[in-house]
Amino acid sequence: MADSFDVKDTSLADRGRLRIQWAAQEMPVLSLIRERFEKEKPLKGMKLSGCLHITTETANLAQTLAAGGADLVLCASNPLSTQDDAAASLVVYDEIPVFAVKGEDNETYYAHIRAALEHGPQVTMDDGADLVSTVHKERTDLIGDVIGGTEETTTGVVRLRAMAKDGVLQYPIIAVNDALTKHFFDNRYGTGQSTIDGILRATNILLAGKNFVVAGYGWCGRGIAMRARGLGSSVIVTEVDPLKALEAVMDGFRVMPMLEAASIGDILVTATGDINVIDKHHFEVMKDGAILANSGHFNVELNIPALREMAVEAREPRPGVDQYIMADGRRLSVLGEGRLVNLAMAEGHPASVMDMSFANQALGIEYLIVNASSMERKVYPVPEDIDREIARLKLTAIGLEIDALTPEQEKYLSSWEEGT
Repeated sequence: MADSFDVKDTSLADRGRLRIQWAAQEMPVLSLIRERFEKEKPLKGMKLSGCLHITTETANLAQTLAAGGADLVLCASNPLSTQDDAAASLVVYDEIPVFAVKGEDNETYYAHIRAALEHGPQVTMDDGADLVSTVHKERTDLIGDVIGGTEETTTGVVRLRAMAKDGVLQYPIIAVNDALTKHFFDNRYGTGQSTIDGILRATNILLAGKNFVVAGYGWCGRGIAMRARGLGSSVIVTEVDPLKALEAVMDGFRVMPMLEAASIGDILVTATGDINVIDKHHFEVMKDGAILANSGHFNVELNIPALREMAVEAREPRPGVDQYIMADGRRLSVLGEGRLVNLAMAEGHPASVMDMSFANQALGIEYLIVNASSMERKVYPVPEDIDREIARLKLTAIGLEIDALTPEQEKYLSSWEEGT
């Protein structure tokens, strides 16, 4: 058992261990990387601090990094995303210090981040950039030892690019989120399925025939819209980007301003990474019974403080469902406190898509260790050869083969002489 940790209950470790093993069955790419890491020990002696969603999938990543020789500490990247049994298992069976309890308050959340930083990391792993921002705001004394970091999600990449633009980012970051094998699959298929899963577990409502509003048509929004339509909803997309709005139209969705969508939406889900996407003037026009959820990283996309002020009564008709009663009797319900609904109300992404996302994390950290000395203080994409190698490993793992270019075809694609 790890010496220092803060988890809900170590007696949950046996159950967590079984669920971690269950997830591993759907993570063959990470398993292949782990086998190599065990032999080569490319992370030997490196101190890592990770601020991630503490789930069974993350546990498999942690085991892979430890197999590679990493000295690892983990904390939660969201107060409601921790799976307490997975956290307990990591502490008891893998001797990895974990600081994460599902439902922790903000004070505890940041205390856990600070505890993870006490490890004195050489590499940071982040999901939302709270760990990196805490280093830069509170623990600048650690920066000299940090060679680089990785960032898992869109919101974090946006924050880190802003830091780099302002000249305050003090070490290189690899944007795992921007890998094709991450956002094409994790954001689209993972978020799409797990968001719907969270909504259904929280409410047990029928989606067929409902007006389902998706705010934001990035890769996450695309996935949510796709899955909601697949279950029979009439999907409406709201956007601020004309190109994405046009794409949503071409994909067969209705597109309109949020104020118009808010008046007819039965379920409204945000996936933008921005603040107050659904605001007071939207709440004012919503129909009785409207359900609101957020699938962006932070709980700022729904202006919940404004909703609380508008309400004359609040109650919890189901676990994790906060229902606000308006003066005119309308009932508006918020799922999972407006936090990531797929993790607050369900189990997050399926393991098979996290397999590729966390393969990017593992190989990204290995790349950092080799190349950090030549990297600048900015945000880098995952190298294309790593991205393609993960895709190749995934195809191999699921037993699929693809064609290869012939020498003649390669020559043709690299030349300009031949035409019609």
